[in-house]
Amino acid sequence: MKKYQAIISFDMDEEFMTLVPPHRTYINYLLNKGIIDSYAVSMETQNSWITMNANSKKEVKDILEKSPLSKYWSFEIVELFVYDSQSTRLPAVQLN
Repeated sequence: MKKYQAIISFDMDEEFMTLVPPHRTYINYLLNKGIIDSYAVSMETQNSWITMNANSKKEVKDILEKSPLSKYWSFEIVELFVYDSQSTRLPAVQLN
């Protein structure tokens, strides 16, 4: 399985905000299944970044298009060569 970064731009209107709760339910489902590694949203720039595990860009696209908010999105999907974060590392050893 490969890692991908979805870089999403969105435009909001009144309906957008009504779709946020079902969208969050979908995102939480994908997080719990291990499909999404990280999810970040900037309301200031109206951008979102989602790091995902999938077999292909098409699979990522298909997953993203199932979101209730997908009609508000334009996105780019890039395959990652390196993905590192504190959450993927072992905890620091503390001597007693």
